[in-house]
Amino acid sequence: MHTYAGNDLVFAQVNSLTSIETLLPLSYYSLPYCMPMGAIRERVGNVGATLMGDQIINSPYRFQGYVNESVYLCTTDPLSEHEARILKQRIRNMYQVNMMLDGLPLTSYVYDGFNIHRTGFPIGYAARNSDDVYIINHLKFRVLVNEHRSHGYDMMDFDAPSNGTVSKGYEPVPLFEIVGFRVVPCSVKHDQENMKKLKMYDTIDSMECPLELDTLQVVRENERISFTYEVQFLKSDIQWQSRGDTYSEQGDSRVHWFSVLNSLITILLLTGIVYTIFRKTKSRELGKCLGLDLQAEVQTDEELSGWKLLAGDAFREPNHSKLLSVMVGTGVQITLTGFVTATITAFGFILPGARGTILTLMITSYYFSGIVGGYVGVRMWRTLKGSTDGWKSVSWSITFLFPGIVLSIHTALNLVMWVNRSTTAISISMYATVLLLWFCISVPVTLLGGFLATWAEAIQYPVKTNHIPRQIPAWTLPSWLLVLSVGMIPFCLLFIELFFLLSSICLSRFYSMSGTLCLCLLSLVIVCAETSLIVTYRNLQAEDWKWWWKSFCASASIYVFMYCVNYLVFDLNGLSGPPSVTVYVGYLLIVAIGTLLSTGSIGFLASFYFVNALFSSTEI
Repeated sequence: MHTYAGNDLVFAQVNSLTSIETLLPLSYYSLPYCMPMGAIRERVGNVGATLMGDQIINSPYRFQGYVNESVYLCTTDPLSEHEARILKQRIRNMYQVNMMLDGLPLTSYVYDGFNIHRTGFPIGYAARNSDDVYIINHLKFRVLVNEHRSHGYDMMDFDAPSNGTVSKGYEPVPLFEIVGFRVVPCSVKHDQENMKKLKMYDTIDSMECPLELDTLQVVRENERISFTYEVQFLKSDIQWQSRGDTYSEQGDSRVHWFSVLNSLITILLLTGIVYTIFRKTKSRELGKCLGLDLQAEVQTDEELSGWKLLAGDAFREPNHSKLLSVMVGTGVQITLTGFVTATITAFGFILPGARGTILTLMITSYYFSGIVGGYVGVRMWRTLKGSTDGWKSVSWSITFLFPGIVLSIHTALNLVMWVNRSTTAISISMYATVLLLWFCISVPVTLLGGFLATWAEAIQYPVKTNHIPRQIPAWTLPSWLLVLSVGMIPFCLLFIELFFLLSSICLSRFYSMSGTLCLCLLSLVIVCAETSLIVTYRNLQAEDWKWWWKSFCASASIYVFMYCVNYLVFDLNGLSGPPSVTVYVGYLLIVAIGTLLSTGSIGFLASFYFVNALFSSTEI
């Protein structure tokens, strides 16, 4: 918490220019904005902020505590043809300015039938019936402050003679914290003759945002642009600890809770189906054990059918068992990372606008959760093979699988971003930093998890596997059709939150319903387990003992990918060109692969323990 006194100077910081049309952040000073006095200083950010393309640097916007004023900043030189063309292109690509004051993101309102609270403000806008574009060059800031004034107290004058002189009711300088930062952006055509007489931070008259086109600052060649701003300090009852709630309260929370309700209803329906399966399967064995079914012994002598015929094949080693073990371990690691990140943000430890901090938290959580991923993957490999031989290879594969995929895709995207001079293009030194952290933290932690798995007690199969595999009867419908069909169920729980996440990333809207996100993630785990269990039981009933990979692939990843493509076409209108689409699809592939590994590992582990319990508690 930073407390300011009256007349303290507070400088705003600017971040990279972002666009919902290109998804390629650019440097703030790549446009002809006013430079700060002295050198441009970039704040050293965390790894996540660098990967997100954040470039937080100082700006000339200066605020003096409790001083409401209108200030002149600067006037540009006449725009060259190149500068005017670039500025028009950036405005048509809907780039926006992002500012921060005391760590709070600048917010503005968009009025389009609804009040949409968004970060930043557009650098300009284009006329509807004309080729002219207008730049935002006058900002009306509103700084919300929470003032806390100490109670008056008596102060002894130690310099006076010792006659008991006391100064009554001493009032200290009022202190305040910044709890809000808002702006009303305007385009104003200033009188250049008057602007020439001014210097930076000279006081000017206050003004209202004009509405007529001829009073707006047009962007054209040889045009000079003057930048000005106003600041007004407003007292607020918002406490510093709860200043982030302003960002959390945006949007209709009823939609999020509808998603939670939808998840609960789906869980109840699937739980009913699973309960029916267990009840039907176990009723005869339970009746026999309790002596309630007089015909139990007669029924056990009847011809076996369905899944009971697979007692000697249900635990036969699947194809590519090493790859399956590696993918399960990696999926568990990704799932744990998601839960840790969502839980920490749900408690409000991270502001909604601090996306770099959230990404840093995700990377750190993934590194340290490698001990769980390594343990699960190696133990599954040990169960499938019956020995610990090759556990180091499995551990190293878990370490490399998902980070290798992400690194390969990001390297290709980094070349695209570097060509387009985006701030998300990271340097070789940053690559080296990420790889060093990965090698020093993730690798040893994952190997430690794998080593611990070799000491754990092996999972014993309840039945022995036959030497000769049983022939699988022909299905009337392909089994993979059922796998793809049930993947729609987990996606139905996810798509509402997925829409808000995409809107937050691509459309600069706030997403802070982390509490409902945690509930949806928990519901997703339960639903993935139950749907995979149903698919596995259906395969066993059809005498198909190759259930391993099908239980893993009964996930929502393909539907997540299809929905994100739909979002690209209909909500983002295809973006503005091949570079933007390439970046979007590249990140989309990472999300889809991560979803496949996470939901697949959940479904596989649920099916594995279900099949184990099914054959261990039934006399065949």
